[in-house]
Amino acid sequence: MIRKLGLFCASLLLATPLWAADYQIDTKGQHAFIQFRIQHLGYSWLYGRFDDFDGTFAYDEAAPANSAVEVTINTASINSNHAERDKHLRSEDFLFVEKFPQAKFVSTEVKPGPDGSATITGNLTLRGVTRPVTIAAESIGGGQDPWGGYRQGFLGTTVLTLKDFGINFDLGPDATQVELTLSVEGVRQ
Repeated sequence: MIRKLGLFCASLLLATPLWAADYQIDTKGQHAFIQFRIQHLGYSWLYGRFDDFDGTFAYDEAAPANSAVEVTINTASINSNHAERDKHLRSEDFLFVEKFPQAKFVSTEVKPGPDGSATITGNLTLRGVTRPVTIAAESIGGGQDPWGGYRQGFLGTTVLTLKDFGINFDLGPDATQVELTLSVEGVRQ
């Protein structure tokens, strides 16, 4: 009887993941995006993206609180579809890419919510300033891909106040914050 109980317990352990699966964000296949929008003088929205970034996440579907995220952005890859504006955005007035070529987000906590949502808290380092940031995230889905791999996808949004990261250039009273949208698809490693 004890032997049967031991085998049953061992089979449960083998059937249940003991830790989060590791994923590489699929930037090479262009299945991940970091986009932003900011008010332009209060008259319209200016949209852009970062073309070069990389990252990983650990995701435990059974226990999402065990998940974690780490992303590094090459700030010189900012692209607002206007070369002169991008040159200005790379300057000391904004991202100061010559001195701070990368921005980095490292999660510190994941709080699961209802229906695949979560709140991801972590530290964002931008322009040499590290501040806590909260991302509202939602699971898009996961499963086998056509190439024999396994993928998970998420959408996250957050709002950053520019002056919190030393960006004090006056864009008008309606342009003090930037909205970020992170569309992430990862391949299980």
